[in-house]
Amino acid sequence: MSSTPRPVTALPRNLALAYALLIAYACLHPLAGWKSSGLPPFDFLLAPWPKYFVFADLLFNVLGYLPFGLVLAAALPDRWGAGRSVVVATLIASLWSFGLETAQNFLPSRIASNIDLGGNILGALLGAVPGARWGRALFGRHGRARHWRAQHVIGGHTGDAGLVLVGLWLLSQLTATDLLFSSGDVRSLLGIAAPLPFRAERFMAFETALTALSALAVGLFARCMMRHAAIWPIVLVLLLGIGAKTLATATFFVPGAPLAWLTPGAQRGLLLGSALLAGALLLPRVLQHALAGVTLLSSTALVNLMPENPYLAFEQRLTSFSNFLNFHGLTQLTDSLWPFLALAYLSALGLWRGEHLSGGADRRERRL
Repeated sequence: MSSTPRPVTALPRNLALAYALLIAYACLHPLAGWKSSGLPPFDFLLAPWPKYFVFADLLFNVLGYLPFGLVLAAALPDRWGAGRSVVVATLIASLWSFGLETAQNFLPSRIASNIDLGGNILGALLGAVPGARWGRALFGRHGRARHWRAQHVIGGHTGDAGLVLVGLWLLSQLTATDLLFSSGDVRSLLGIAAPLPFRAERFMAFETALTALSALAVGLFARCMMRHAAIWPIVLVLLLGIGAKTLATATFFVPGAPLAWLTPGAQRGLLLGSALLAGALLLPRVLQHALAGVTLLSSTALVNLMPENPYLAFEQRLTSFSNFLNFHGLTQLTDSLWPFLALAYLSALGLWRGEHLSGGADRRERRL
C-alpha cells in the first residue's frame, strides 16, 4: 500500500508549528484569569458589525496569518495540487484561529471577534496561494532557502537552532519600548525598579555603550553559526533588526516618527559597534566565540542597570485598537529571555561542535 509522499524537507512543517505556537501565545497572553463569561462560546460568530472599527485591526489580522498560510501550504505533500493545498492550508489556519477566538471567551482581557476571525482566514488564504505555487521552489531539496542554508550555516539541528534564535532576536526588536538591538531586560518580569536615577548625560552614555555592545554581540552570534566568514549575512541580520525596530516605532509612537529610535546615543553606538564588529571578525574563530559570550553577558548586565527614560511614556501613542498590541507580551518575553537562550546555545555549540571553532572539518554534521 502506497503512502502519501511527504515534503522533501521538514523546514516548512517546523516553521508552521512554531508560528502556530507564537500565534497562540500572542492571542491568549497573559494566559491568566480564566473564567466563563456566561455567554455561549460561539456567540461571537453572529455578533453585529462593531460601532467603532479601525482598519488597522483588520490589517494586522490579515498580515499576522499570511506567513502562516504560506508555510502551511508549503508543508503539505508534494502530490497534492496547488488548489488542494490552498484549500487545506486555509482550512487548517481557519480552525486554529476559530479555536483561539473561542478560547478568548474565557479570558477577561480578551474579546472574541468574528472580524478578527475573518481577517485571519483572509490572511491565511492570501499566504496559501503563493505558498502552494512557490513553496517547493523555496523550501525543497534544491530550493533557494535550503541551498543558502547549506552554503552558509553549520549543518544539522545545531544550525537550525541558531536560525531560530536569530528569528527570535528579530522578533524581540518589535518591542518599541526598548533601545536599538537591546535585549535581556528582566526587571519587568521580576518587578525590580531601575537601580539608577535618570540623568540625560548618563542615559546617553548608557545608550551608546549598550547599542555598541549589542551590535557586536548579535554580529558575533551570527558569525558563530556560520560556516565561513561572510560579512553580508551578518549585515543583513543587523539591517533586519533596524527594520523591525523602525516598524515597531512607527506603530507605537507618534505618527511621522518612525526613526524615533535613532537618537544621538544610538547613532554613536551603531558607529562604534560597527567598528568593533569589523575588527572582531578578523580574530580567530575561537576568540570570536568567546567574545560573543562576553558581550552578551555585558550587554545584558548593562540593560538591567540602565535608568528608565521618563520621556518614553509621553512619546508613545495611546491606542487600544491595534492588534499589534497583542504581540506585546510575546515580544517582551522574547526580549527578556533571548540573551540567556543565546548563551546556552553558544555553550552547547562549543561542547558539541568544538572542532569547527578551530577551522577543522565538520565531521559531526550528519549526527547533529
